[in-house]
Amino acid sequence: MTNFTPAAALDAADPLALFRREFHIPPGPDGQPCAYFCGNSLGLMPVAARAAVEQEFVDWQRLGVEGHFHGTSPWLHYHEALAEPTARLVGARPLEVVVMNNLTVNLHLLMVSFYRPTASRFVILMEGGAFPSDQYALESQARLHGLAPAAAIVELLPRPGEHTLRTADILARIAELGDTLAVVLLGGVNYYTGQAFDMAAITAAGHAAGATVGFDLAHAAGNLELHLHDWNVDFACWCSYKYLNSGPGGTSGVFVHERHAHRPELLRLAGWWGHDPSDRFEMKKGFRPMPGAAGWQLSNAQIFPMAIHRASLAIIDRAGGMAALRRKSEALTARLEAHLRGLGLPATALEIITPPDPAQRGCQLSVLVPERGRELFDHLAAQGVLADWREPNVIRLAPVPLYNSFADVDRAGAAVRSFFNE
Repeated sequence: MTNFTPAAALDAADPLALFRREFHIPPGPDGQPCAYFCGNSLGLMPVAARAAVEQEFVDWQRLGVEGHFHGTSPWLHYHEALAEPTARLVGARPLEVVVMNNLTVNLHLLMVSFYRPTASRFVILMEGGAFPSDQYALESQARLHGLAPAAAIVELLPRPGEHTLRTADILARIAELGDTLAVVLLGGVNYYTGQAFDMAAITAAGHAAGATVGFDLAHAAGNLELHLHDWNVDFACWCSYKYLNSGPGGTSGVFVHERHAHRPELLRLAGWWGHDPSDRFEMKKGFRPMPGAAGWQLSNAQIFPMAIHRASLAIIDRAGGMAALRRKSEALTARLEAHLRGLGLPATALEIITPPDPAQRGCQLSVLVPERGRELFDHLAAQGVLADWREPNVIRLAPVPLYNSFADVDRAGAAVRSFFNE
């Protein structure tokens, strides 16, 4: 620890330190707040969440159906209040985003529109080892078009002996698939390794091959600085319960680039809330989509989860947005990495499989522990360090800048050290 600036000094100088008070931090075994490194699985509860939902309960109780028009935040337009903070979050224009449904539902809705295979152009390119929900979704999308998943889906795999993908290999595979490639669909950050992909370069390569490019940003939204509009991404979706701290099963976000905003002919699964609002309540036949991402809506807003999400997005804005969060994130993650590498352990005992380059990762470090992984995970929990276990032998640690401190990072480092010094 002699080479580390004291955590107390860093926390005292941290402009984001006060935001830790805006979250409920679970207690550890000693009854004191734990060091919570699971924000990449479920973010902590904002203190403001309860009051945000309670206000909607009050309006429901007081107004009934009239809450759609006369509530504190009228429900009829509730999703519109989320457009600007969501656009800031992902580097988009308000027209390009909408909050609705859940993540995999939205992925299916977007694939219906953007995966239109032909006899010659039918391949979906995805990363090997993607989150299972994405794998299942894409398999079923292939089958919907009468295609065998094994023929339609091409997976990107690391080189032998490596844990993560090289950008050059991704771009080369896109070029190789060429005019057979229909859609590139990757996670912005791989859930298992924590690798962040070069979305700008991948999008450009996909478009050069004539393909549509989309991303599942479940582990990127609220973690990385995103510029979806400038990167020219066609579509994306993400959940809100990880780095966006909007509650288990929280509502999801969608991005559709504005060049698709005024394409009513673009095939989609339609619902009444995506219909042109000027005559939505006339209940006519004939779907006419709203311009932009809102035209993919099916049903009216999920008010209670959206209330939590709105409160969480407000915290991010008050903290200075993703640029400010990212600065602290890089510092926290670098310190955690220094603790783990400072142990001097061989890869047979402990290996960080997340890329060391900050540009290729968010705040997550995935630690491969080949022989005693579960023992180390349990030891961390006993020390009040709450991490995430992934079979067969990986521990994920995510120091989240809104509520994790430099002292938390030191606590995790000390807990790992004590395990290997036993």
